Amino acid sequence: MALLFTEFRVKGLRLKNRVAMPPMANNLATEAGEVTPPLVEHYATRAESLGLIIVEHAYVVREGRIHPNQLGVHDDRLVAGLRRITEAVHAAGGRGALQITHGGAAAPAAVIGQVPVAPSPVPHPLGGDQPRELRRDEIPGLVEAFARAARRVQEAGFDAVEVHGAHGYLLNQFFSPLTNRRTDEYGGNRERRLGFPLAVVRAVRQAVGPEYPVFYRLGADDRLPGGLTVDDAVWAAPLLAEAGVDLLDLSGGICGSRPEGLNGQGYFSYLSAAVKQVSPVPVLVTGGITEPRAAEDLLRQGKTDLVGVGRALLKDPDWAVKAKAALA
Repeated sequence: MALLFTEFRVKGLRLKNRVAMPPMANNLATEAGEVTPPLVEHYATRAESLGLIIVEHAYVVREGRIHPNQLGVHDDRLVAGLRRITEAVHAAGGRGALQITHGGAAAPAAVIGQVPVAPSPVPHPLGGDQPRELRRDEIPGLVEAFARAARRVQEAGFDAVEVHGAHGYLLNQFFSPLTNRRTDEYGGNRERRLGFPLAVVRAVRQAVGPEYPVFYRLGADDRLPGGLTVDDAVWAAPLLAEAGVDLLDLSGGICGSRPEGLNGQGYFSYLSAAVKQVSPVPVLVTGGITEPRAAEDLLRQGKTDLVGVGRALLKDPDWAVKAKAALA
């Protein structure tokens, strides 16, 4: 049997295969962040054949939105709608996680109705509004917002929660020297810059308890001069695991998920291959994977434990069914 279609466990979570659909924003929620029928249908139609679905990023506070129709997890009243997604995924025999996030400097002022916040008053390197620096006394409230969001994810019946620390959003902004110029305990060397992400992970772990799976999407390489590199990811991985992370989902940092100059099957696998050497927890990698044989090779070469298939699943919900047949 192809390794891609063997069972895998993350903590107590059993996955029927190693194909994961990574979080990809559909912006099908209401302007209040509520789940809609098209959003439920989108995940239900893909759940049956996949080991894991990671539902798109949901904002933990309204000031962290990226898009007017982004999914929200910032309010208790949203739990019932989110439960509709988990019920549909489970009914199809799938397993689902929900990614929680704050856009930081990437949150447009026109969307959130105010000046965006960031570790430092540094515009996002890829463009956007001039943010204001988060005050020291605001940071504990944001940590708690992530923790409350994680509890809602758990209450809604998801099988895991993923903290978004990649793609140039707030947690990535704190870790990256490109966007963090702070002089307090949350800025300076990489130990201090990782302080806020670690505080979020610890709070999330405490909120959901010791047995609930917690994932972290790590922006493992900014791919910009002066930014985070693979060496930083290799250094951070064991610390994130120690703080409570059960799986590391490797992707781009400030550069985003589809940076210029990278292409081909598994273009982020250089990140997972490096991190897997030091990580005490499993890793997942995405990045242009469309061919079943390429996904299988990544596993057999020991570069990852789970394979994220994104755009190909958007185009063809039956990708995994066809891949299993092709690899038989």
